Amino acid sequence: MAGTACGQMVGFDAREATIDTVHHSLYSGLSTCRDVVSSFMARVETLNNQTNAILSLNPSALADADRLDQTLSAGNATGSLFCVPVFLKDNYDTANIPTTGGNLALTRSQPTVDAPAVVALKNAGAIILGKANLHELALEGLSVSSLGGQTINPYDSTRTPGGSSGGSGAAVAASFCVFATGTDTVNSLRSPASANSLFSIRPTRGLISRTGIIPISYTQDTIGPIARTIRDVAVALTVMSSIGFDSRDNATALMPASSRNIDYSTKVSSTPLKGLRVGVLNGFFNRAVSSETSPVNDAMDITIARLRSQGVIIVPIKDTLYNATAILGAYDVQRFEYREAMDAYLSSPPLPGDHPKSLTALYSTNATGGGGDFLVIPSQYEYVTTALQSSTGNATYATVQAGIRSLTLALAETFHSNSLDAIIYPEQKNLVVKIGSPSQSGRNGILAALTGAPVVTVPIGFSHPSEDAPIGVPIGMEILGRPWEEAKLLGIGSELEGLLRARRAPLWAREVVEVSSAVNGSVPFVRPDQEHIPEAYPVGTLTYNST
Repeated sequence: MAGTACGQMVGFDAREATIDTVHHSLYSGLSTCRDVVSSFMARVETLNNQTNAILSLNPSALADADRLDQTLSAGNATGSLFCVPVFLKDNYDTANIPTTGGNLALTRSQPTVDAPAVVALKNAGAIILGKANLHELALEGLSVSSLGGQTINPYDSTRTPGGSSGGSGAAVAASFCVFATGTDTVNSLRSPASANSLFSIRPTRGLISRTGIIPISYTQDTIGPIARTIRDVAVALTVMSSIGFDSRDNATALMPASSRNIDYSTKVSSTPLKGLRVGVLNGFFNRAVSSETSPVNDAMDITIARLRSQGVIIVPIKDTLYNATAILGAYDVQRFEYREAMDAYLSSPPLPGDHPKSLTALYSTNATGGGGDFLVIPSQYEYVTTALQSSTGNATYATVQAGIRSLTLALAETFHSNSLDAIIYPEQKNLVVKIGSPSQSGRNGILAALTGAPVVTVPIGFSHPSEDAPIGVPIGMEILGRPWEEAKLLGIGSELEGLLRARRAPLWAREVVEVSSAVNGSVPFVRPDQEHIPEAYPVGTLTYNST
């Protein structure tokens, strides 16, 4: 294990590092790529016990760094992500690391090819450090899994990190990587960003291919990055969206020519706030006074006041249609699409080897094997039970899809009739929930998930400090736009990043970590033991309701 040091940093300082600081250190000769990668790996080895964010490390990460160093020495370094260390949520297929979804039954599920998004990251020069924990199979927002246990919020060890991409969010907050990838079926790129004082983007459905990602819903699934700065989000989005049309994910055929081959990093400073018309969804707030809701409302009110001070025209949206709980209950289609999507994934040719070949087999394995270790058992979850029995052939499915189309048209009309540039609301009506809670309550992500609209999430503040949360619990805001307007949303997010300066690192993550000889590239697959699953999660008590 690497050790902490109070003295001078050796090699590269990974704390709060960005794409630009990595490249400055490399191209100025201050560090090698091996220095950079070793620095992040040392942090994981030393500090992961504080958050339990990481499931596995890539055993070839240092060899990959050495190859890039040879390229750098030859003067041939190219790629916007050259030697940028990245963690992947463990539902992204990788050819050299198992893709488990955090599920014990998929421990030996080894894809033979990388997901297109992973290929794009590697082609841009990124170093894949390994896989981050997630809520099991990405089905909820608490970030607890039978393989990885409970991920802990870096800012408050009594709280979850949001989810389902909670391991990715915690890893970025703790400076275990420059950025991480996530997936989002209802809230899952945005919830961890909000709960970890980070930035993220849920792109328009169809902007990035979802091939090679453990699926839940064709209608609702998207993928994207989580990072400490808007610029890093924009660079990562540029790379991930460069895939373009993918015949294996026909949603990518919807991408207009104007959204192809965009360098989003050039757009982050091109949206002045003055004169923008921004809607506020009143129905996405919980105005009850409590220790869990009041900090969110206070942070939102301060942010709205700051926007007004910059010349933004705030437009209250009072339409009762915008009720996140009602929308989720009426139109969430995961239960109809989950089984068919998973059956296709588990039986696909790029996924041979020892694993269940259908969703029914997966849950049967969990129900009968492992002496009760598994978290995912059908009888626990009404959502899963329904998914095993339902399909897109269900007559109700067509009715629900018609409702989604009506909701999408209503949202477009709200933008048009109010001449809006964007709509804002808190990502979560209350602070991220405590470990042991049955579900991640109060989240507002369903509107974008169903309509396919893009959303940028930005940190806007913290709750008051407490014994459990020394600098407070992070609070985030969603900025929703029209389809294919990612560039505008990133520009607004960049302006807010500079205006609010809300991002702060967790106290313990500010620690200097010295690189030792323990970081030698021979790191095996990590299987955290079951002691990481708290007593709050005995088999049969956890309730899944949405990602």
